[in-house]
Amino acid sequence: MKQILTIFLWGSILLAISCQEVGSIKTIRLAHGLDVNHSVHRAMVKMGEDLENISGGKLKIEIYPNQQLGTEREILELIQLGSLDMTKVSVATLENFAPKTRILGLPYLFESRKHAFEVLDGPIGQALLDNAQQFRLKGLGYYDAGFRSFYTEHEPVNSPDDLKGLKIRVMESVTAMDMVKSLGGSPTPISWGELYTSLQQGVVDGAENNPPSFYLSKHYEVCPYYALDEHTFSPDVLIVGTQFWNQLSEQEQKWVNEAVKRSLEHQRKLWAESEAEALQAVQKAGVKISHPNKEPFIQLTKEMYKAYESDEELNNMIQQIKSMAN
Repeated sequence: MKQILTIFLWGSILLAISCQEVGSIKTIRLAHGLDVNHSVHRAMVKMGEDLENISGGKLKIEIYPNQQLGTEREILELIQLGSLDMTKVSVATLENFAPKTRILGLPYLFESRKHAFEVLDGPIGQALLDNAQQFRLKGLGYYDAGFRSFYTEHEPVNSPDDLKGLKIRVMESVTAMDMVKSLGGSPTPISWGELYTSLQQGVVDGAENNPPSFYLSKHYEVCPYYALDEHTFSPDVLIVGTQFWNQLSEQEQKWVNEAVKRSLEHQRKLWAESEAEALQAVQKAGVKISHPNKEPFIQLTKEMYKAYESDEELNNMIQQIKSMAN
Protein backbone atom coordinates (compact mmCIF):
# COMPACT_ATOMS: atom_id res chain seq x y z
CA MET A 1 0.00 0.00 0.00
CA LYS A 2 2.84 2.38 0.90
CA GLN A 3 4.52 1.68 -2.44
CA ILE A 4 1.29 2.46 -4.31
CA LEU A 5 0.90 5.74 -2.40
CA THR A 6 4.52 6.66 -3.15
CA ILE A 7 4.07 6.01 -6.87
CA PHE A 8 0.85 8.05 -6.81
CA LEU A 9 2.66 10.90 -5.03
CA TRP A 10 5.47 10.95 -7.56
CA GLY A 11 2.99 10.91 -10.42
CA SER A 12 0.97 13.74 -8.90
CA ILE A 13 4.05 15.87 -8.38
CA LEU A 14 5.28 15.27 -11.92
CA LEU A 15 1.90 16.27 -13.30
CA ALA A 16 1.77 19.38 -11.12
CA ILE A 17 5.25 20.47 -12.17
CA SER A 18 4.56 19.94 -15.85
CA CYS A 19 1.47 22.11 -15.49
CA GLN A 20 3.50 24.83 -13.75
CA GLU A 21 5.90 25.09 -16.70
CA VAL A 22 3.16 26.07 -19.14
CA GLY A 23 3.54 29.72 -20.08
CA SER A 24 6.30 32.16 -19.18
CA ILE A 25 6.24 31.67 -15.38
CA LYS A 26 8.28 28.86 -13.82
CA THR A 27 7.37 27.66 -10.34
CA ILE A 28 10.13 26.00 -8.31
CA ARG A 29 8.79 23.28 -6.01
CA LEU A 30 10.60 23.34 -2.66
CA ALA A 31 9.87 20.74 0.06
CA HIS A 32 11.38 20.40 3.53
CA GLY A 33 10.62 18.92 6.94
CA LEU A 34 10.73 21.96 9.21
CA ASP A 35 8.07 23.90 11.09
CA VAL A 36 6.87 27.10 9.42
CA ASN A 37 8.21 29.12 12.37
CA HIS A 38 11.73 27.79 11.87
CA SER A 39 14.32 30.32 10.69
CA VAL A 40 15.11 28.23 7.60
CA HIS A 41 11.49 28.23 6.46
CA ARG A 42 11.21 31.96 7.08
CA ALA A 43 14.38 32.53 5.06
CA MET A 44 12.95 30.39 2.26
CA VAL A 45 9.82 32.54 2.20
CA LYS A 46 12.11 35.56 1.77
CA MET A 47 13.99 33.73 -0.96
CA GLY A 48 10.74 33.23 -2.84
CA GLU A 49 9.78 36.88 -2.48
CA ASP A 50 13.22 38.05 -3.58
CA LEU A 51 13.34 35.66 -6.53
CA GLU A 52 9.97 36.81 -7.80
CA ASN A 53 11.09 40.46 -7.55
CA ILE A 54 14.52 39.87 -9.09
CA SER A 55 13.11 37.88 -12.01
CA GLY A 56 10.25 40.27 -12.66
CA GLY A 57 7.75 37.54 -11.83
CA LYS A 58 9.28 34.96 -14.20
CA LEU A 59 10.39 32.64 -11.36
CA LYS A 60 8.41 31.72 -8.26
CA ILE A 61 8.89 29.31 -5.36
CA GLU A 62 6.15 27.12 -3.90
CA ILE A 63 7.04 25.72 -0.47
CA TYR A 64 5.84 22.45 1.10
CA PRO A 65 6.99 22.41 4.78
CA ASN A 66 6.50 19.94 7.64
CA GLN A 67 7.37 16.76 5.70
CA GLN A 68 4.27 17.14 3.51
CA LEU A 69 6.12 15.37 0.70
CA GLY A 70 8.15 12.96 2.81
CA THR A 71 11.27 12.68 4.94
CA GLU A 72 14.53 14.35 3.97
CA ARG A 73 15.76 11.15 2.37
CA GLU A 74 12.54 10.66 0.41
CA ILE A 75 12.59 14.27 -0.78
CA LEU A 76 16.19 13.94 -1.99
CA GLU A 77 15.23 10.84 -3.94
CA LEU A 78 12.38 12.76 -5.58
CA ILE A 79 14.83 15.51 -6.50
CA GLN A 80 17.23 13.01 -8.03
CA LEU A 81 14.34 11.71 -10.13
CA GLY A 82 13.48 15.22 -11.26
CA SER A 83 10.09 15.08 -9.53
CA LEU A 84 10.95 17.96 -7.18
CA ASP A 85 13.25 20.93 -7.63
CA MET A 86 14.65 22.16 -4.32
CA THR A 87 15.00 21.26 -0.65
CA LYS A 88 17.09 21.76 2.43
CA VAL A 89 18.55 18.75 4.17
CA SER A 90 20.80 18.26 7.13
CA VAL A 91 24.34 17.42 6.12
CA ALA A 92 23.81 14.20 8.11
CA THR A 93 21.17 13.14 5.59
CA LEU A 94 23.21 14.35 2.63
CA GLU A 95 26.12 12.08 3.57
CA ASN A 96 24.00 9.11 2.44
CA PHE A 97 23.93 10.61 -1.07
CA ALA A 98 27.23 12.53 -1.30
CA PRO A 99 29.62 10.57 0.97
CA LYS A 100 32.40 13.16 1.25
CA THR A 101 30.09 15.49 3.17
CA ARG A 102 30.20 13.07 6.10
CA ILE A 103 33.31 14.78 7.44
CA LEU A 104 31.14 17.75 8.44
CA GLY A 105 29.37 15.49 10.93
CA LEU A 106 32.53 14.61 12.84
CA PRO A 107 32.19 15.54 16.52
CA TYR A 108 34.02 18.63 17.75
CA LEU A 109 35.36 19.42 14.27
CA PHE A 110 34.42 23.08 14.62
CA GLU A 111 35.37 25.21 17.61
CA SER A 112 32.83 27.94 16.97
CA ARG A 113 30.16 29.14 14.58
CA LYS A 114 32.66 31.63 13.12
CA HIS A 115 35.12 28.81 12.49
CA ALA A 116 32.41 26.70 10.85
CA PHE A 117 31.29 29.34 8.38
CA GLU A 118 34.84 30.34 7.47
CA VAL A 119 35.17 26.73 6.31
CA LEU A 120 31.72 26.30 4.78
CA ASP A 121 31.82 29.58 2.85
CA GLY A 122 35.33 28.85 1.60
CA PRO A 123 36.97 26.39 -0.82
CA ILE A 124 36.39 23.33 1.37
CA GLY A 125 32.68 24.01 1.73
CA GLN A 126 32.38 24.58 -2.01
CA ALA A 127 34.32 21.40 -2.82
CA LEU A 128 31.90 19.38 -0.68
CA LEU A 129 28.91 20.97 -2.42
CA ASP A 130 30.49 20.21 -5.80
CA ASN A 131 30.90 16.56 -4.80
CA ALA A 132 27.12 16.18 -4.75
CA GLN A 133 26.74 16.95 -8.46
CA GLN A 134 27.83 13.49 -9.55
CA PHE A 135 24.82 12.23 -7.59
CA ARG A 136 22.39 14.51 -9.48
CA LEU A 137 22.30 17.03 -6.64
CA LYS A 138 23.64 20.59 -6.66
CA GLY A 139 24.42 22.34 -3.39
CA LEU A 140 23.68 26.06 -3.39
CA GLY A 141 24.84 26.96 0.12
CA TYR A 142 24.69 26.34 3.85
CA TYR A 143 22.06 27.46 6.34
CA ASP A 144 22.97 27.74 10.02
CA ALA A 145 21.69 24.79 12.05
CA GLY A 146 23.83 25.45 15.09
CA PHE A 147 25.43 22.96 17.43
CA ARG A 148 23.65 19.76 18.36
CA SER A 149 23.40 18.63 22.00
CA PHE A 150 21.76 15.80 23.95
CA TYR A 151 18.33 16.03 25.54
CA THR A 152 16.91 13.25 27.68
CA GLU A 153 13.87 12.21 29.64
CA HIS A 154 15.19 10.97 33.00
CA GLU A 155 18.72 12.26 33.68
CA PRO A 156 20.99 14.87 32.07
CA VAL A 157 23.96 13.78 29.95
CA ASN A 158 26.67 15.67 31.80
CA SER A 159 29.37 13.09 31.04
CA PRO A 160 29.78 10.19 28.61
CA ASP A 161 29.02 7.81 31.49
CA ASP A 162 25.49 9.22 31.58
CA LEU A 163 24.89 7.91 28.05
CA LYS A 164 25.63 4.29 28.89
CA GLY A 165 22.59 2.12 28.28
CA LEU A 166 20.54 4.97 26.81
CA LYS A 167 18.80 4.67 23.46
CA ILE A 168 19.43 7.95 21.66
CA ARG A 169 17.59 8.93 18.52
CA VAL A 170 19.91 9.96 15.71
CA MET A 171 19.41 10.83 12.09
CA GLU A 172 19.99 8.15 9.48
CA SER A 173 23.71 8.88 9.43
CA VAL A 174 26.60 6.49 9.97
CA THR A 175 28.65 9.35 11.41
CA ALA A 176 25.96 10.22 13.96
CA MET A 177 25.53 6.58 14.93
CA ASP A 178 29.28 6.09 15.35
CA MET A 179 29.44 9.17 17.56
CA VAL A 180 26.77 7.93 19.97
CA LYS A 181 28.38 4.47 20.05
CA SER A 182 31.79 5.96 20.82
CA LEU A 183 30.23 7.77 23.80
CA GLY A 184 28.63 4.59 25.14
CA GLY A 185 25.04 5.12 24.01
CA SER A 186 22.82 3.06 21.74
CA PRO A 187 22.03 4.99 18.53
CA THR A 188 18.51 4.54 17.18
CA PRO A 189 17.62 6.08 13.80
CA ILE A 190 14.04 7.40 13.80
CA SER A 191 12.44 9.85 11.39
CA TRP A 192 11.91 13.37 12.70
CA GLY A 193 8.14 13.16 12.33
CA GLU A 194 7.95 10.04 14.52
CA LEU A 195 10.31 11.20 17.24
CA TYR A 196 7.86 12.94 19.59
CA THR A 197 5.73 9.79 19.88
CA SER A 198 8.84 7.62 20.22
CA LEU A 199 10.00 9.73 23.16
CA GLN A 200 6.55 9.61 24.75
CA GLN A 201 6.34 5.83 24.43
CA GLY A 202 9.87 5.18 25.64
CA VAL A 203 11.10 3.78 22.35
CA VAL A 204 14.14 6.01 22.92
CA ASP A 205 15.45 7.70 26.05
CA GLY A 206 16.50 10.90 24.36
CA ALA A 207 17.76 12.57 21.23
CA GLU A 208 20.16 15.29 20.09
CA ASN A 209 19.53 18.50 18.22
CA ASN A 210 19.94 22.26 18.22
CA PRO A 211 17.91 24.53 20.56
CA PRO A 212 15.34 25.84 18.02
CA SER A 213 14.52 22.32 16.82
CA PHE A 214 14.26 21.08 20.41
CA TYR A 215 11.83 23.91 21.15
CA LEU A 216 9.70 24.01 17.98
CA SER A 217 9.26 20.22 18.01
CA LYS A 218 7.97 20.45 21.59
CA HIS A 219 10.33 17.64 22.59
CA TYR A 220 10.98 19.60 25.78
CA GLU A 221 7.51 18.46 26.91
CA VAL A 222 8.92 14.93 27.17
CA CYS A 223 12.62 15.58 27.78
CA PRO A 224 13.24 18.05 30.63
CA TYR A 225 17.05 17.76 30.51
CA TYR A 226 19.17 19.52 27.90
CA ALA A 227 22.95 19.17 28.20
CA LEU A 228 24.76 21.61 25.91
CA ASP A 229 27.75 19.44 25.03
CA GLU A 230 27.61 20.86 21.46
CA HIS A 231 29.09 17.73 19.90
CA THR A 232 28.49 18.57 16.25
CA PHE A 233 27.86 21.60 14.08
CA SER A 234 25.69 20.13 11.31
CA PRO A 235 24.61 22.75 8.78
CA ASP A 236 21.52 22.51 6.63
CA VAL A 237 22.31 22.40 2.93
CA LEU A 238 20.16 24.05 0.27
CA ILE A 239 19.92 21.59 -2.64
CA VAL A 240 18.49 21.57 -6.15
CA GLY A 241 18.44 18.72 -8.63
CA THR A 242 20.95 18.95 -11.46
CA GLN A 243 18.18 18.01 -13.88
CA PHE A 244 16.17 21.04 -12.78
CA TRP A 245 19.22 23.33 -12.67
CA ASN A 246 20.36 22.46 -16.17
CA GLN A 247 16.92 23.36 -17.52
CA LEU A 248 17.31 26.94 -16.30
CA SER A 249 18.83 29.57 -18.55
CA GLU A 250 22.06 31.26 -17.48
CA GLN A 251 20.07 34.35 -16.50
CA GLU A 252 17.60 32.28 -14.45
CA GLN A 253 20.49 30.60 -12.63
CA LYS A 254 21.90 34.04 -11.76
CA TRP A 255 18.53 35.11 -10.38
CA VAL A 256 18.30 31.97 -8.24
CA ASN A 257 21.86 32.38 -6.94
CA GLU A 258 21.19 35.98 -5.93
CA ALA A 259 17.98 35.04 -4.10
CA VAL A 260 19.80 32.16 -2.40
CA LYS A 261 22.61 34.47 -1.25
CA ARG A 262 20.11 36.83 0.36
CA SER A 263 18.24 33.92 1.95
CA LEU A 264 21.39 32.47 3.52
CA GLU A 265 22.40 35.85 4.95
CA HIS A 266 18.91 36.45 6.33
CA GLN A 267 18.64 33.01 7.92
CA ARG A 268 21.98 33.26 9.68
CA LYS A 269 20.85 36.50 11.31
CA LEU A 270 17.54 34.93 12.29
CA TRP A 271 19.32 31.90 13.73
CA ALA A 272 21.14 33.75 16.50
CA GLU A 273 17.84 35.29 17.62
CA SER A 274 15.88 32.04 17.43
CA GLU A 275 18.55 30.10 19.33
CA ALA A 276 18.49 32.53 22.25
CA GLU A 277 14.68 32.63 22.23
CA ALA A 278 14.46 28.83 22.19
CA LEU A 279 16.78 28.38 25.17
CA GLN A 280 14.86 31.00 27.12
CA ALA A 281 11.52 29.39 26.24
CA VAL A 282 12.46 25.83 27.23
CA GLN A 283 13.97 27.07 30.49
CA LYS A 284 10.74 28.89 31.23
CA ALA A 285 8.90 25.62 30.54
CA GLY A 286 10.97 23.88 33.21
CA VAL A 287 13.83 22.34 31.23
CA LYS A 288 17.07 22.05 33.18
CA ILE A 289 19.94 23.22 30.99
CA SER A 290 23.48 22.16 31.83
CA HIS A 291 26.92 22.90 30.35
CA PRO A 292 29.02 19.73 30.58
CA ASN A 293 32.80 19.66 30.44
CA LYS A 294 33.40 18.84 26.77
CA GLU A 295 36.86 17.32 27.19
CA PRO A 296 35.71 13.76 28.09
CA PHE A 297 33.39 13.78 25.05
CA ILE A 298 36.22 15.02 22.81
CA GLN A 299 38.63 12.33 24.01
CA LEU A 300 36.18 9.47 23.42
CA THR A 301 35.29 10.60 19.90
CA LYS A 302 38.89 11.10 18.70
CA GLU A 303 38.96 7.52 17.41
CA MET A 304 36.44 8.47 14.74
CA TYR A 305 39.05 10.61 13.00
CA LYS A 306 41.39 7.65 12.49
CA ALA A 307 39.00 6.18 9.93
CA TYR A 308 39.91 9.08 7.61
CA GLU A 309 43.69 8.75 7.82
CA SER A 310 43.76 6.39 4.83
CA ASP A 311 41.74 8.81 2.67
CA GLU A 312 44.26 11.44 1.62
CA GLU A 313 41.73 13.94 0.27
CA LEU A 314 39.36 13.87 3.24
CA ASN A 315 42.17 13.69 5.79
CA ASN A 316 43.74 16.79 4.23
CA MET A 317 40.39 18.57 4.42
CA ILE A 318 40.04 17.68 8.09
CA GLN A 319 43.54 18.96 8.86
CA GLN A 320 42.85 22.19 6.96
CA ILE A 321 39.61 22.67 8.89
CA LYS A 322 41.39 22.20 12.20
CA SER A 323 44.14 24.63 11.19
CA MET A 324 41.52 27.32 10.56
CA ALA A 325 40.26 27.25 14.16
CA ASN A 326 40.60 30.56 15.99
